Amino acid sequence: MEWLTAPFEVTFVQRALWAGILVSAICALAGTWVVLRGMAFLGDAMSHGLLPGVAVAALLGGNLMVGALVSAAVMAAGVTALGRTPRLSQDTGIGLLFVGMLSLGVIIVSRSQSFAVDLTGFLFGDVLAVRESDLVLLGAALLPALVVAVLGHRAFLALAFDARKARTLGLRPRLAHAVLLGLLALAIVASFHIVGTLLVLGLLIAPPAAALPWARSVRGVMLLAAALGAFATFGGLLLSWHLGTAAGASVSALAVSLFFLSHLASGVHHRRRADLAGRPAPTSAITANAPTTRPNEA
Repeated sequence: MEWLTAPFEVTFVQRALWAGILVSAICALAGTWVVLRGMAFLGDAMSHGLLPGVAVAALLGGNLMVGALVSAAVMAAGVTALGRTPRLSQDTGIGLLFVGMLSLGVIIVSRSQSFAVDLTGFLFGDVLAVRESDLVLLGAALLPALVVAVLGHRAFLALAFDARKARTLGLRPRLAHAVLLGLLALAIVASFHIVGTLLVLGLLIAPPAAALPWARSVRGVMLLAAALGAFATFGGLLLSWHLGTAAGASVSALAVSLFFLSHLASGVHHRRRADLAGRPAPTSAITANAPTTRPNEA
């Protein structure tokens, strides 16, 4: 038992655990829609697109999260604008913004000789360096994320499975998509300081994807994803403490491992049920009735 509790008797590990729990909740709210809509590439692009704002904020001695938020807003606005261009696919627009923002960030970083440590922190995070003020910011970010998730649930759900029906119902899918991008940006900005931009997708995508086979509703996916993210944080910090590995990477690696274990267990479970019932079983309760074509993200 001491093996489980000893690391969390240290104050900075306790703060890291609380930060991971808050990040997991925020990422569950946004990541569920990322998984359902197949927006993983967009999430990856937006996480890397934070670099210019973070670099400028670091050079000016400002708040890194404010700089990241500005870059995320630019990325979200660019994706929305390019998504309305009929002759340009959304993936192409996202790829161009991804490369452009990342290149701009690298150019800014290259102008300074003192960025080695800061850039490493940006890429890989430093969950063990979380301060009390960071916990306050994460708590403040969770509140608007909850409000957006609750108020936009109906529009997001219609947009995820049938954008044309959403338009018919008067749910304004373009506005809903823009708001969803804002929710995604909020989750990424809140998370990058904890696990870094290269690992943020671990908590943004892996827990909702792991929860998907077991949940019977979108809200169920969010709740289970938040719980799995919190477990990955606890387990990752525990392994990091005892094995001497990078904390942020350990958390993300455990989250991804939970995804593979979940889908392996789900496959075995559904095969057994199918054998007993004599019919093929659906992959998940939510996606069983989803359309075969990808909904329009614009």
